[in-house]
Amino acid sequence: MVRSRSAVALFALALLIAGSVEARTVYRCVRDGTVSLSTAPEPGSRCTAKHIDDNAASVTNLFGTGEAVSGVLYERMQDGKPVYGTRKLPGAVKVLSFTVPAPPGEPAHAGLGRVGPPKLDRYPKQFRAAAKATGVDEAWLRAIAHAESDYDAAAVSSKGAQGVMQLMPDTSREYGVADPFSQDESIMAGARHLRALMRRYRNDMTLVAAAYNAGIGTVARYGGVPPYAETQAYVAKVQALHGRYRAALEKPSAKSRSGALASP
Repeated sequence: MVRSRSAVALFALALLIAGSVEARTVYRCVRDGTVSLSTAPEPGSRCTAKHIDDNAASVTNLFGTGEAVSGVLYERMQDGKPVYGTRKLPGAVKVLSFTVPAPPGEPAHAGLGRVGPPKLDRYPKQFRAAAKATGVDEAWLRAIAHAESDYDAAAVSSKGAQGVMQLMPDTSREYGVADPFSQDESIMAGARHLRALMRRYRNDMTLVAAAYNAGIGTVARYGGVPPYAETQAYVAKVQALHGRYRAALEKPSAKSRSGALASP
C-alpha cells in the first residue's frame, strides 16, 4: 500500500510540475497572494485551469517564478476523490517534499539594429506625430526603433515581434493595431506602449528599455534589468542610441531637415 501510494504521489507531482504521458488539467490557485497547484480547484482559492500540452517541447513553470521552488505535496479527499495539491488544507496529509528547479531563461532578442549614426530620414512625420500625441521624447522613440528593427517595417524577430517597433502580437492587439507591418500603426502603438512603461517605472528609462525588450513580468521577477546578456546588451545599445538621437535632434537644422523629408 505504501509503495502504491508513493507511486500515485510521484505521478501527481509529475503532473503538477512537468506534465505526464496523457493530456491533463492542472489548477493554478491563488489565495492571499500565494500560489499553489492542485489536481482540482481548491475551496477558498481563485483557481485557473491550465491545460498541459503533452506534445510541447517544454512545460511552462506554473508557479510563475523564475526561481527554484521547494514545497510539500499533500493529499486530501474532495468530493469523494483523492486530490493532490501543494497547499495544506484542512484534512490534507503530507505525501512528500519536492523542489522544482528554476526554469531556463527566455530572453528577448538583443535587437536587429546596430549602434550607428542617427537616421532622421526614416519616417519623420510618423515619429513627430507619435511623440506629440504621447509626450514621449522623439529621441527615445527613434532609439527603440533603431535598436529593435533598424527601421525595417517588415522585420520579424525570432520571438515573433513585428514591424518597426517590434511589437509582440499581444501588445499589438492591446493597442488596437490592425496591421503590425504598417509603419504608422507600429510607431504610434510603440509610443503608447513606451508611455505606459514610463508611467509604470516612473521615467526610469533603464527599466523602460529592459521591459520593452524582455517584458514587464521578467523585470518584476528579477527586480530590475534581468541577467540576460541579450537584454543587457539591448539596454546599453538603446542608451547609446538615445544620446546620439538627442544630440542630432537638438541641432538647429534637425527639425527643419526632418520636416522636409518624405517618408519612405
